[in-house]
Amino acid sequence: MNSKLSQYSQLIKTEAKSLGFLFCGISKAEFLEEEAPRLEAWLNKGMHGEMKYMENYFDKRLDPRLLVDGAKSVISLGLNYHTDVLQDDPTAPKISKYAYGTDYHTVIKDKLKQLLTFINDKIGEVGGRAFVDSAPVLDKAWAKKAGLGWIGKNTNLISKKTGSFFFLAELIVDIELSYDIAPTADHCGDCTRCIDACPTDAIVGPYIVDGSRCISYLTIELKNELPQEFKGKMDNWMFGCDVCQDVCPWNRFSVLHQEPAFAPHPDLHGLKKQDWEDITQEVFQKVFKNSAVKRTKFEGLKRNITFLKKSN
Repeated sequence: MNSKLSQYSQLIKTEAKSLGFLFCGISKAEFLEEEAPRLEAWLNKGMHGEMKYMENYFDKRLDPRLLVDGAKSVISLGLNYHTDVLQDDPTAPKISKYAYGTDYHTVIKDKLKQLLTFINDKIGEVGGRAFVDSAPVLDKAWAKKAGLGWIGKNTNLISKKTGSFFFLAELIVDIELSYDIAPTADHCGDCTRCIDACPTDAIVGPYIVDGSRCISYLTIELKNELPQEFKGKMDNWMFGCDVCQDVCPWNRFSVLHQEPAFAPHPDLHGLKKQDWEDITQEVFQKVFKNSAVKRTKFEGLKRNITFLKKSN
């Protein structure tokens, strides 16, 4: 029985690799006991800001069996998005690396569907659901549980082999598999580079991020006006932020992604500071047609760019 489960797990991991995933780990679907008090304390302190959806489905966030009927296994996957490509104009407002190309939700969902089809073909009829930021799933907790890395002081999952420039996603399925049961040790040590470098002091202590101060939250999730206290502190980011990852020593091991869909739109990097300040709805639609940047909408991006301009 166990050898068969090991065989199934190995099949899944091999196929995940052939689909372009950086890594794959498998955990038993169960209640996340360690995470419950942490999540509750974080919410009680209001560190989720305007992200009221974080308060919803508290139980489901902690127990995948409430999300998928008969769930027995959580397959955690990572997809690399690291690139060394930079925007041409160093004075132009900046976009996080992860948003250069096609929206990762679309790219990963397609790969997860292919993996689920493969599992059904090779193992038999399997019920399950694919998750890419689309439901209350604690991606980092599951990836950590499967031994894919540790959660660093910047609260990102970090791998000794590949750093942290990757997306996380899950397949939650209703079959038993062989589980990875050796979580990775924490290798942050005494390092505080991410805490020291955060432009808005969002990393309020080791392993605690005040989401309501994070530049990614401010430029994407926040729907109201940007608070004046962050004037001059946004480090010229108009969508997302890479600072705490850029300074992390473990990211010297990051490898360049091989995903064609993540190649930037041909016009993206050539836009100068003035082009961004004068951006029109038409240019926004063209450059970000299939991009995650659409999440902040044209008005949101304009708000961010205007805020940066007034901060200088």
